[in-house]
Amino acid sequence: MPSSRSLRRAGATLAAWQSPKWAAATAGAALTTVLVGVPTAVVPSPLFSRSVPVQWWNYPVLAATSVLAGLVLATFVERPRGSRAPEDRGDQSAKTAGRLGSAGGLLSLLAVGCPVCNKLVLVLLGASGALTYWAPLQPLVAVVSLVLLAEAALRRLSAADACPVPVRR
Repeated sequence: MPSSRSLRRAGATLAAWQSPKWAAATAGAALTTVLVGVPTAVVPSPLFSRSVPVQWWNYPVLAATSVLAGLVLATFVERPRGSRAPEDRGDQSAKTAGRLGSAGGLLSLLAVGCPVCNKLVLVLLGASGALTYWAPLQPLVAVVSLVLLAEAALRRLSAADACPVPVRR
């Protein structure tokens, strides 16, 4: 059985994208920035604040998360009429890619969030435990989240030729 992921196929898919796909990827990236950045207060807003300052690495993690999530989200846009996407045909790899992307997005939210603002962490570890144990783990969680998102993007983009979108003329 051939591999469900290929950098060459993924690159070819990106090269073939037209403006609507890139617009969807851009919108998905912007939406991800808001959905992850605002509640974690990495993106300043009057709605949320942090007890612990934003770390320098939170910004590149948020940016990479947004770009990868935007690419993954764009793979779900503009399917040809009458065709079914790989995940609709029972392609386990496409289903797995969707789960990987979801897990990566959730983990990035936990990674860039304030360590003592996370209610679950506070209940499990307390404030001092959150700073002592959880905060040092957050960069590792960030790396895992980005690996999951990158794998999801690679799988989705590699499988795009299984359900190609026709070029509009």
